Amino acid sequence: MMMKRREFRDTIVKLIYQDILGGEYCLLDYDEEVNLTIKRVQENYERLDAILEKNLSGWTIDRLNYVDLAIIRYATYEMIESDTPMRIIINEALEITKKYSNLDDDQEKKFNNRVLQNIKEYLEKANG
Repeated sequence: MMMKRREFRDTIVKLIYQDILGGEYCLLDYDEEVNLTIKRVQENYERLDAILEKNLSGWTIDRLNYVDLAIIRYATYEMIESDTPMRIIINEALEITKKYSNLDDDQEKKFNNRVLQNIKEYLEKANG
């Protein structure tokens, strides 16, 4: 059975987070699309992090909490590799932020929104 897009994104973000922490997971637990996507995201960590680093103002990537890093990495990957409109990708990333990272003050959501908007503008400029 195919996962819904939001559930799919949620799963990928969790796997990226586990990866950042050095945790292991069994790829047999996931379908082919999840396995292929997580592999492609992992192969692009350096590229994704370079884009992220360029679009963090007043921050460095190593100061990000791991949940936000996972969310932003995947959203950036999706902005580059999919045909989904960037505003939808950003909205979905903010929904995941609200679910896992946001405290009651919306600070993480605002922070991630700003970073993702910066990345969106950067990619639009780069793609001219």
